[in-house]
Amino acid sequence: FGQAVRMLGRLGPFVVLLLVYESFRGIAHSLNNHVNYLLAPHVDRLVFGKLPTVTLQNWLWRGHTSWYDIVFYIPYMLFFVIPLGLAILVWKTRDEHYWRVVTTYLLIFFGGFVTFLLFPAAPPWLASQNHYIEPITRVSSHVWFSLGVHDFPSVYNHIAPNPVASVPSLHAACATLLSLFVFKLYGKRWGLVSLIYPALIYVGVVYEGEHYVFDVVVGIIYAVAGYYAGPYVLRQIQRLGGKTLKLKECSSSTKSV
Repeated sequence: FGQAVRMLGRLGPFVVLLLVYESFRGIAHSLNNHVNYLLAPHVDRLVFGKLPTVTLQNWLWRGHTSWYDIVFYIPYMLFFVIPLGLAILVWKTRDEHYWRVVTTYLLIFFGGFVTFLLFPAAPPWLASQNHYIEPITRVSSHVWFSLGVHDFPSVYNHIAPNPVASVPSLHAACATLLSLFVFKLYGKRWGLVSLIYPALIYVGVVYEGEHYVFDVVVGIIYAVAGYYAGPYVLRQIQRLGGKTLKLKECSSSTKSV
């Protein structure tokens, strides 16, 4: 936009805090190693009779990567891209809402970190690997293999260092927030179009063995709670910033006198 400095000023704090969250997330499982393997699958079985992951894989998994496996996985990989893209869009078109959007996403990320710290929970692929649930396929590994990455677990350990951050599903939370903000800021038509993204996330993360339905529902709850709590948190931050500025101005005036 020919406004690189302004863009860095807006996105810089957001990106830095996202990196801080990512570094925190990487140490959460080392601070609490009491991993829960059973709550989420128990709830899923209670509601659906059997694990939805197993049902979806019986319907869709063919023993090799299909085109729809990639369609489901691409939205999953846009985890950080979508919030940044939305932030840029809002900055350029609905600037007065920019800080609310950023504050809400950061609230969700750090709320998720606290939950990962207090309640580390294993995703379906890890529970299956450790024989807590029936065998399932980690479809994402096959997607990576089809793209030429033959050692997916090693790659995953580098880019997602906490394997027990399943509850809540922040993928579901961030996708839900996207649609909530699009409905609010851009109207019903674009809001309905935006629902494609969370729909792909909700189904994809369960089918591919990355999350239980329980994780997705908790993620949606976090998103809705963050959406309504975001303006309050932003007001408190602005109020605190205003008080700090006034204190600095008073201090400068006193020194001048």
